[in-house]
Amino acid sequence: MRPPSGADDIPSLEELVRLLFRLTGDLRQRFADGAAQLELSFPQAMALRELGDPLPMRDLAQRLCCDASNVTGIVDRLEARGLVERRPALDDRRVKHLVLTDEGHSVRQVHHDRLTEGLPLLDLTPDERRLLVDLLRRAVGQAGEAG
Repeated sequence: MRPPSGADDIPSLEELVRLLFRLTGDLRQRFADGAAQLELSFPQAMALRELGDPLPMRDLAQRLCCDASNVTGIVDRLEARGLVERRPALDDRRVKHLVLTDEGHSVRQVHHDRLTEGLPLLDLTPDERRLLVDLLRRAVGQAGEAG
């Protein structure tokens, strides 16, 4: 029989941080392993993940938290593999949008499938997932406001 809920049932901040590190570490390792199986570097796989929709190079750099010069090399290698194309933006031909090719969409999907296969988060009910996402969004939002 479980004792009544009280202060003793409140998880410590230390436990919360430990669990978040463990979960994110597992996700990062799954992500890296899936990328390696597809002969992608971690940054290349991150770029593919962010390119669900066409993006200017500067926006991709911002999403990857890196300098635009780093994105150039990442995109050059993805383009050489036929996964990404640079296309002029319709509203400003000086701006190049990065667009996934059909092969790029395919590789992106395979990587996503490998990342999520057998993921323990799949055991959560839809309501539990919704709650977790809401809590994480709130925490991420507060972290963004503080930074």
